[in-house]
Amino acid sequence: MPLGSVQITGTGQLLELSRALRAAGGPRLRQNMARRIRRAAEPLKNDMEQTIRNLPITAEPRRSGSRGGGPSPTTRPLRATIAGAVRLSVRTTGNPGARVWIDKSALPSDLQGMPAAMNRSDGRIRHPVYGNRRRWANNRTTPLWWDTTVRRHTPRMRAEVARVLDDVRRQIT
Repeated sequence: MPLGSVQITGTGQLLELSRALRAAGGPRLRQNMARRIRRAAEPLKNDMEQTIRNLPITAEPRRSGSRGGGPSPTTRPLRATIAGAVRLSVRTTGNPGARVWIDKSALPSDLQGMPAAMNRSDGRIRHPVYGNRRRWANNRTTPLWWDTTVRRHTPRMRAEVARVLDDVRRQIT
């Protein structure tokens, strides 16, 4: 599952229900369904933000003869910046369902590739040292943190969305 977005959809059931909602013309019913689907997905969004904020990032040991470090050229907190870009959206028409993703437009231009880099299967984050593209460093983090967090929440979310669909279907028929 690529980093970027998570979608929980019961495609066939949700599409069928979405058409029935439109035919029933019930905006209140649609809003209720959207609110309940959002509530089902909010724990994933919150856990995703918390996971990012607590993600351990460690530097590899320095090689002998390498120069010492220095102050960071930026005062932005990396993990908090990325956690602040996690978004949740719910749709009840078209392709209905809940979607959790990292909004790259909410990240500074130099960090837009960082969430994908942090989710690599080997846990390695390779980056230039203070922007110097001739000198690179490696950091390590928990591999596949995005995928692991999603897998942990998927069964609960699917069950919750199925319950919402059943309730709405009962109200329509």
